Amino acid sequence: MPQRGVTPMPFSDAAIRNAKAGPRPTKLSDGGGLFLLLNPNGSRWWRFKYRFGGKEKLISLGTYPDVPLKDARERRDDARRKLAAGYDPGEARKAQKTAAADRAANSFEVVAREWFGLTKEKWESEYADLVLHRLERDMFPWLGGRPIAEITPLELLTVLRRIEQRGAIDLTHRALQKCGQIFRYAVVTRRATRDPTTDLRDALKPAQKRHHASIQDPKAVGELVRAIRDYMGAFETRCALLLGMLTFVRPGELRKAEWSEFDCEQAEWRIPASRMKMKEQHIVPLSTQSLAVLKELRSVTGHGRYLFPSIRTSTRPMSENTVNAALRRLGYTREEMTGHGFRSTASTLLNELGWPSDAIERQLSHGERDEVRGAYNFAEYLAVRRKMIQAWADHLDALERGARVVRTQFPRAS
Repeated sequence: MPQRGVTPMPFSDAAIRNAKAGPRPTKLSDGGGLFLLLNPNGSRWWRFKYRFGGKEKLISLGTYPDVPLKDARERRDDARRKLAAGYDPGEARKAQKTAAADRAANSFEVVAREWFGLTKEKWESEYADLVLHRLERDMFPWLGGRPIAEITPLELLTVLRRIEQRGAIDLTHRALQKCGQIFRYAVVTRRATRDPTTDLRDALKPAQKRHHASIQDPKAVGELVRAIRDYMGAFETRCALLLGMLTFVRPGELRKAEWSEFDCEQAEWRIPASRMKMKEQHIVPLSTQSLAVLKELRSVTGHGRYLFPSIRTSTRPMSENTVNAALRRLGYTREEMTGHGFRSTASTLLNELGWPSDAIERQLSHGERDEVRGAYNFAEYLAVRRKMIQAWADHLDALERGARVVRTQFPRAS
């Protein structure tokens, strides 16, 4: 007598496909504890019935036809081997699911996004967006789902070389640097045991040192100043070019400058930490020439928030392309001069004039990583930077006039 509710049949894929669903669930037995549960709605579920510890148990082995008969039998045999070895296949299944969930929770993408969420507050929003975009484009498609603890140096190198093969050598090294930060975060949060990026530093093509295009020749700098003075475009853009040259702050710091940050009586521009790359407040001493530009500009934009508002709305700063577009309009190609190039122009000429390199670096806001030393340098160099920024403005005036300027050895600090 066949078991009640179980229909014996010669098992084959054809037989399974031809089996008709009835008004009640029907079991089609294959033997060895394996059967197919045919439901009234037509769904077909593989089940394996077994006994363990004196109790009858049941586990699912998938659905037909996603799991064909051959695969279902292999899964049954695997479960029977676990039973013979003294393991409960149901508990083994739960352990596998838990392990898979842990692996997914500790994947490279999960850990990277967690690291990014904690780190992005230290960056300008535009830079943070760029970092995330690069991870999503260059790393996550190949490493995102991998458990971070299992990623090997060779596996990471293969992904990095995809970037390298595009010719983006500098970007490859930036990606390696960010991956190193992610792996080190995984180590301290006990999701990984080591940082594999340390093995790859000599495995990539060396990054070429790139500098933003800038003018270095003093005579050419004088010509640039004269060209800016004669700029026939928007008045606010002309002021932005002049202040960029006089203060040599980063382009983003310049275009987002707010009137509330300026104290013209103290001749200071205090850029808040939230807008600085190093997330530390930066004081920019203002020369008399900068104050004159601000006085003119205030009559035009002083009623609003930004020194250089967008031409479309006063609630947003000018476009990041405005200064570079103005330089193109003046006849300078992107290989000759950029808005960022004002910084390297000032750095080069001030070093040639004999100003202390530490003071120049501080003026460029290339911050110290050591907080104690950084605070000390801040106090030490502010006075000399006031003199340097005025001397720089006077130097530009002299170059504009075509006067000959003699290098002077300035005191290190005062």
